[in-house]
Amino acid sequence: MLAGGTGQVGTILARHYHAAGDDVVVLSRTPQTAPWRTVAWDAKTLGPWTSELEAADVVINLAGRSVNCRYTAANRDAIMSSRVDSAHAIGQAIACAKLPPRTWLQMSTATIYAHRYDAPNDETTGIIGGDEPDAPSAWSFSIDVARAWERAVDEAVTPQTRKIKLRSAVVMSPDRGGIFDTLLTLTRRGLGGHAGNGKQYVSWIHEADFIRAIEWIIAHESLTDVVNVASPNPLPNEAFMREVREASHTPFGLSSPDWLLSIGAALMQTEPELLLKSRRVIPGKLLANGFTFAFPTWREAAADLCSRSRRTRRI
Repeated sequence: MLAGGTGQVGTILARHYHAAGDDVVVLSRTPQTAPWRTVAWDAKTLGPWTSELEAADVVINLAGRSVNCRYTAANRDAIMSSRVDSAHAIGQAIACAKLPPRTWLQMSTATIYAHRYDAPNDETTGIIGGDEPDAPSAWSFSIDVARAWERAVDEAVTPQTRKIKLRSAVVMSPDRGGIFDTLLTLTRRGLGGHAGNGKQYVSWIHEADFIRAIEWIIAHESLTDVVNVASPNPLPNEAFMREVREASHTPFGLSSPDWLLSIGAALMQTEPELLLKSRRVIPGKLLANGFTFAFPTWREAAADLCSRSRRTRRI
């Protein structure tokens, strides 16, 4: 079962499991026609949807209002409540189930880690953010959300259900309207230079490895608590964008200083944090447990995504 499964990541997973022949159920506040079953829920209270949990193999909760917006008071409230309320609802439903699912995968975010350049953050030694002296105070909101999100999972009493908090990096796929599609469009328009000073790290994961990591986590019952879902090779924004340009055969990319990003973010109704925060995250638990990546480096991932994007646009 996929709760909040109508976004980019949910669609990636639903598409994969449906193609594999699994019975996929997507919970959505606005059910739409899809190849898989969709069931209505309000993402905060128990209702008829809870019957879908009975004897389910896995529940994956992806619900949450997009952070690609301005952090106004109303949007902050929606971002926080949509994540915490949905996690509480899933926890309550599992606690009440007669045949609860064996595994609950709860989406979290790699943004919970500190803005830093000096060393990568894994699950054991990583530094939780919020107290960085060189980070804007507005960035602490994202940390507050991530902490509250994970706390809602920890508070759920589900003795028969294994709980995993997925501290996921940005999932890259060639789907229209996705993050990579937006990056590629900007790059082809000559706007694919580095953001800010270009030194901030970008953590990412190719969609194929994201799917494989989810399957790996489900299969390996020794994995519990927090798991970083990210490529083992984050890289500075300058190198990240250079490799997008090379993969898309775009010779030039105009860079954007901090002040221009702030103006652009305001015009696009988003926040510069999404580009300027250094997210240097590595998947310590996955690597320690023998997981191997099909796309471990951004160069090969970007080349694959660009090639598939070109084929998709020709169809």
